[in-house]
Parts: sequence; structure tokens; C-alpha cells
Amino acid sequence: MYLRTLYFLVLTVALIGCKEVKTKAPESVTAENNKEQVPTATYEDLEGNPIELSDYMGKRVLLNYWATWCRPCIEEMPDMEKAQTILEKDNYVFLFASDQSVEKINKFKEARGFQLDYIKFNGAYAEENVSALPATFIYNEVGEQVLRFDGGLKWDSPEMIEKLRAVQ
Repeated sequence: MYLRTLYFLVLTVALIGCKEVKTKAPESVTAENNKEQVPTATYEDLEGNPIELSDYMGKRVLLNYWATWCRPCIEEMPDMEKAQTILEKDNYVFLFASDQSVEKINKFKEARGFQLDYIKFNGAYAEENVSALPATFIYNEVGEQVLRFDGGLKWDSPEMIEKLRAVQ
């Protein structure tokens, strides 16, 4: 009887502990001095300028969610850099979004030296249906998400380049 009760308690705690929690991104961020409200966009460049995906209408967008601590994210970056070069005449914009601080992203950028367009993501990954990194979304020229890739990939392979060129 004791073991059955203990088993039930352990199972209950495990099930409750694995429940996914979705958080909502704040509408604005309060400055440390509490004197001003700073509105936040979904994304911002590393200078703090707001960015939205709609800013890229008319272009195909490859949006990669990554983190400085994510080994598969870092391992695919050289291939992404090559693919970006190959596809630059195919109306593509490559964006690399992290929810980490701009300071961490800048330190990573300086240390690694990749020629990639890093941006700060101000939302919650759960809202974008991202549960693991890297996650890459491809948008067509009218802003529709047409492809999604989860995990690290060989982005400069002929097959992947052809798949990205075929995006309509």
C-alpha cells in the first residue's frame, strides 16, 4: 500500500512538472530608472531599432531562432553563411533571432566573426511554436510562412539551396 501511494505521488508530481507553460511577451519594458516606458517590437536590431517581419515584404525571409549556448545552432552557422552568399541574388534576407540580451549577442558576434544579420527577439518562443533550437522559418515574398525546419541542417547543400530557391 505504501509503495502504491508513493508511486502515485511521484507520477503526479512528474506529470505536473512536465506541463508546458506558455508565457506572453510584455507589451512594453520599463526602463531601470522607472521614468519611461519603452515600447518593444517583436524584434529589434542590435542598435535597438524595432523590426517586424512585415518590414521585409517583397523579400523571401529565412528566420533562424538560435542561442549563444546552442551547439547545433553554432555548428550550422558556417553553412548558413554560405547559403546566404549563394542566395543573395535570389531576393533572400537571412535573420538570426535570439531572445538573449543584445550584449550577449554582440559578444558572440565579435568572438565568432560570422557575417550574419543578428537580431534580438522580444517575444516568447512558445508563441512562435518553438520548443527547441535551432528552429528556422522560411517566409515567401508576401510574408506567408511556407517552410519550417527544426534542428541543425546542412544549409549550403545543393538540395537545400534548390528547396529555398523554389519558395514561392
